[in-house]
Amino acid sequence: MDLDFLMSVLIIIGIDIVLGGDNAIVIALASRNLPEKQRNKAIFLGTGLAIVIRILLTIVAVYLLQIPFLQLVGGILLLFIAYNLLADEGDDLSNIKASTTLMAAVRTIVFADIVMGFDNVLAIAGAAEGHIILVVLGLLVSVPIIIWGSKLILTFMERYPSLVYVGAGILAYTAGKMILHEHRLANFFAQYPYLDFALPIITVIAVLSAGYIMNQIKMKKAHN
Repeated sequence: MDLDFLMSVLIIIGIDIVLGGDNAIVIALASRNLPEKQRNKAIFLGTGLAIVIRILLTIVAVYLLQIPFLQLVGGILLLFIAYNLLADEGDDLSNIKASTTLMAAVRTIVFADIVMGFDNVLAIAGAAEGHIILVVLGLLVSVPIIIWGSKLILTFMERYPSLVYVGAGILAYTAGKMILHEHRLANFFAQYPYLDFALPIITVIAVLSAGYIMNQIKMKKAHN
């Protein structure tokens, strides 16, 4: 296993962990009214189906990103997602209702995962760079971590808010790499080879700076 392959898998796992914390909240909310045995079944069934659907959606996205200029558009969109991770209040989970039957809970978990998983799919498709095996490996490793380690992850993020900046940085770096892989801009990037190194760093600095400034503005408004 070469270093680039390992780094790509680690980046995908990192993306899933950073963006997947709310999935555990959805699971808890959707299954909290079920008996314990059914609750465990809902978690396994819902999560299993969600993993399969997420893999299929990401594979489709990997192939769609081969369309001209979609790498560029996807990279720009991922930059906005990274920025929103820092500047927004997060996903609104208040409309996730507790279910009283097993299948209803499973449907809620799967549907919520699809709705909330767009950022994951786009980020993973960009990080995979066309390698489907990376998509499958990253999701199979990271999803169980999200489920069973979700409380720990969320606790760490609440205690150490700077971890959100680390996650946003990973997304911004991936966005920069996606833009570099835009085939229609290959001649342009060939003229400026230093951009291979500089562009991902620029996107990281831009996103983290913009998010930090916006958070400072919000804090000042809150104190006034």
